[in-house]
This record gives sequence, structure tokens and C-alpha cells, in this order.
Amino acid sequence: MPALFRRNNLFVLVTYLALSLVPFVPLLFGQTVDHPIRIIVTEIALWLVIWSIFKRPFWFHWMLLPAFLALPTEIYLRKFYGQGISTHHLGIIAETSPGEAMEFLGDKIWWLALILATIVLWWALSWLAASRTRDLDLDGRLRWPGWLILTLGLCVWLYGEEIGIQAAQVSTAPGKVAPLPSSQTLTSHFGKLPNWAALPLEAEPMGHTWPFGLAVRGYDFWKEREYLDDLEHKNSQFHFGAHQTSQQNTPQIVVMVIGESSRFDRWSLNGYQRDTNPLLSKESNLVSFSDVITSVSATRLSVPVMVSRKPATESLKAGFAEKSFITGYKEAGFKTYWISNQMSYGKFDTPVSVFANEADVVQFLNLGGFTDASNLDAILLPQLQKAMADPAPKKLIVLHTLGNHWNYSHRYPQEFDKWQPSLFGIEHPAYTNLANKAALSNSYDNSIRYVDWFLAQVIDKLRDSKQLSAMMYFSDHGQTLYDGSCKIAFHGHNTQFEFHIPALMWYSDIYKQTYPDKVDQLLRHKRARMTTENVFHSLLDLADIRYPDEHLEWSFLSSKLRPHKRYVDSYGWTDYDNSTFKGDCREVIDNGKPMRQQRD
Repeated sequence: MPALFRRNNLFVLVTYLALSLVPFVPLLFGQTVDHPIRIIVTEIALWLVIWSIFKRPFWFHWMLLPAFLALPTEIYLRKFYGQGISTHHLGIIAETSPGEAMEFLGDKIWWLALILATIVLWWALSWLAASRTRDLDLDGRLRWPGWLILTLGLCVWLYGEEIGIQAAQVSTAPGKVAPLPSSQTLTSHFGKLPNWAALPLEAEPMGHTWPFGLAVRGYDFWKEREYLDDLEHKNSQFHFGAHQTSQQNTPQIVVMVIGESSRFDRWSLNGYQRDTNPLLSKESNLVSFSDVITSVSATRLSVPVMVSRKPATESLKAGFAEKSFITGYKEAGFKTYWISNQMSYGKFDTPVSVFANEADVVQFLNLGGFTDASNLDAILLPQLQKAMADPAPKKLIVLHTLGNHWNYSHRYPQEFDKWQPSLFGIEHPAYTNLANKAALSNSYDNSIRYVDWFLAQVIDKLRDSKQLSAMMYFSDHGQTLYDGSCKIAFHGHNTQFEFHIPALMWYSDIYKQTYPDKVDQLLRHKRARMTTENVFHSLLDLADIRYPDEHLEWSFLSSKLRPHKRYVDSYGWTDYDNSTFKGDCREVIDNGKPMRQQRD
């Protein structure tokens, strides 16, 4: 025992203890930790297993380097977001270029470099200490507990593979869990393995440990990417059975503009005191919706809900077993386009790109990420004009914009830099610096004004075509902007500013003459409570496209529209319309009990 207190031994043991305590970091920030005893027991068992396999810390210490490097991010996420690194966060990291990350961090990059250097030094010194001691070796009988745990774990896993695992309980409503069917709950001597005991990497206890849980999350991310890679092939046989019931031979153009990071209350169309919509406010055939929300404040999760029938409460799950409205339009005889100023992470690897590649023509125009080298959304307009000039009589054109994505001052040209001071021309502004609060807010409003110009250009082109045409615009999520005394900005928080989004529709005079009933319903429902889940159904209804299992109660162009429960990703699935908006951050807090979230 005295040998354990030697310098090298103590340094190694304290290092491993510090890593093991990471799941308990939330306690330092006044947060809670679920199932702490289970986490401790699982970590002890896993340490015993890895120590028994490798015998010396020196032989497995190099495997811990990813956990060391991820430690600052893990602590940051737990402090500000109440959760550790997840598959979703790994996806964001994978889709973010180093240059983009440096631009976002601004003057904080040097602090990050110092922290990483300290972390690497810590790992190197602890590795050196592990290499210089043999006191921590597990020999002979000391290795048997680890081997026994590993053997039992393998037996349980093989049993689950051969005999089967009980289905998980299904959440039916906030605070309630439906019991499993009796055939699953009744177990015999050789019954199915309980769901909670499923091994190896799907096990809930292991996923919440540290550093071992990081491997679980990385494995989950790899599975998601693999799944998304195969999704197009798996969905190749899916069909809506869609057809257009009227105007089949009429030339027509439908444009769907997917906005980015735009929030409702910064649009003068919606009552904002600054004139951020000087052009759209002059459009007579334009309807701005006053009460539309998105359920999640992340593009890769929110856009699939917008373009397909994927339920909002399944948005955290990877993939979806159906295709998008693009395929519905293709079946109805439309030539389809997806023209994007966003990045394509391998085109087939991200949730958005999976749907984008259903289109007949797919163009990803942004080669510069979200940096100052990226294109302005105006780059989409020549391609829009080219698509409109296509001889195909019926066309659906999706424009995926950069919109109001950070850095806001990179989203517009200098002539739109109306409100001062702004961040325009500053090479590496840091949004985390509260001294930039006014400039950040002004830049954001300037970027909204540019979106106004962009949408007005799209409308002008549609109007000049003198065809049956319409345009729909929905933002994927909003932004928090240090509002009042609020100390947070950007998105990924649980605030009303990020869930309440701008949405609108414009229609040509010919469209109004052709579909007067749809326009009447559009005007009637402009103040209705809706979500991005309404987009798919409304967009197909817009072109009078019908299919066997349609649900017109989701279309704001139909007299059958009905209100639906609106959930947002805030500490579980929170009922938005039964919530309190807390403080200047307008944090969304369910007045009841949020529904449990399910992830793949």
C-alpha cells in the first residue's frame, strides 16, 4: 500500500480518478447526475477489465489520449448545455472545418490553444509516470476479477444475440410510459434478456461513463454515418404514389427557400422596430405566419423534419424510412432541383444531403464553409434563373441558404451594412466577447435585411416568368443574441428565440386565380399555431399533389388544418404551448413534465 503513494504511482492514479469524475462535473454547476451509483460501479468494472487485459497502465495509457483532448469540450458542454459530448456534437465537429472553427472562436483561439497544450502536457507527463513504474501492474490473481467481469459481459452479450432482447418501454405521453405487451414481460428460465442489460456498446451505463463513454459515442456516430450511407439504397423502393390532380399541363414553378438561423422577432414584417424587410413589406401577395416554431435548434436535425414526414419527436434519431417532398414532386411530374449554399459533407453523409440527393439536379455551391471566403446567397440566383429557364414545364426548386448563420457580417455585402457599429470588416470577431454585443446585434439585423433582398429577388424572378408560381420560406431555427441580461448567444440553447422562426409564402396572381380556395385558407391560417412539420404537407398541397395516405390536417392551405401538439427540444420534449419562458434568455420550461426523448 505505501508504494501507491510514490510520486509516479500517485500521479497516475489521480489522473485516472480525475478522468473518472468527469460525469460528476455537473454537480459543480448546480446540476444533477442521474444514476451516480450505477456510473461509479460501471467505471470500476471497466477499469478492472482494461487493467486486466493490458496489465500495465503504460500499455493502455495511449488509448486515453482522445479522452484527454475531448475533456475541455465535455466540461464546456456540461456547464452551458447540461449534457456531455453526444453523437450530435460529433456530427457538428465532423462537419466543421478547422478554418471555420477558428473564425468562430475569434480571439479565444489562443486560450483554446493554451488549454490544449496543457492537456497534451498532462497526458504526456502521466504517460511518462506510467512508464516509470511497475507498482501498478496487475499480476496473477489480481487480474482474475477483470477477466471474470469481461467473461460475464461476453456471456450476457452472446445470450442477447442468440436468445434476443426485450423491446424497450415506449413513451406515450409526458411523464407516462406504456407497459410492454404481456408476451414480452413474461419471461421463462430461457426468456429474452432485459433491455437494460443489453451489451456491449448500447448499454446505457457505459455511455455515461468517462473516459469509456467517449468510445461509445464515437461508435454511435460511426453507426449513424454508416446508416445514412445506406439510407438512399434502402429507400430506393419507397414511393408516395403522388400525382397532381389539376393543372397537369400548365407550366408552373414552385420554389422552397430553406432559411438558416433566422429568428422571428428580428423581421419588421413581424413587428420589429427596425425596417429589416423594406422590400418584402411591399409585396401584396405575401403572407407572413406569426406563430411557427421549429422543434430543434440545429440544422442537421431540423431540416429533415421540414422536408419529410419525419415527426419532430424523432428528429434526434438518425435517418428516416421515407423520402422527402422532392420525391413527391418528382412522382407528380416535376423536374426537381436542390441548389445549396451550405456545405455538403460528402453529399451522402449528412441528414440534409441524403434528402437533397433525391433531386434531379443537385448543386452545392459553397466551397468556403461559413468563413468570409464563402459565397453570399446571391450565388444561388443565377442557378435559380437557369433552372427556371429549363424547358421542363413543371419545376420544384429548393434553395438552401446560408441566411443568417454566424459570422453574421459575412452574410451580406458592404452596402447592406446599415446599422453601426457592426462586425463588418473585422477579420476574426469573437461572438463570445460581450463587448461585441451591440455590433453583433447590428450585424445580425443587417443580415436579415440581406435575406429580405434575396427573397425579393426570387419573387421578382417568379413574377417576371408570368407562370403559375409560388415561393415558400421557412427558417431552420433562430438565434439567441445576448438579449437583455442574457449571457448566451448563437444556437443550441433552449430559448424561445431559437424555436420561434420566421415563415412566409408568396404566390403569383396566376396562382391566386387558379387556386382561390387555397389562398383563402392561407390568409385564414396566417396566425395559426404551426411547426416545421407542416411544411411537407403544405408544400405538396400547394401544387395540388395528392397521394393515398395524405394528411391535409397538416396543410395550412387546406380547410382541414387542425392544431397539433408542438414539442421542442428543451430538457426532453417540452410542450411549447404549455411552457413558461424564463428570464431574458426566454428559456423554455415545460409547466408539466417533458416527454422522454428517444435516440438511435
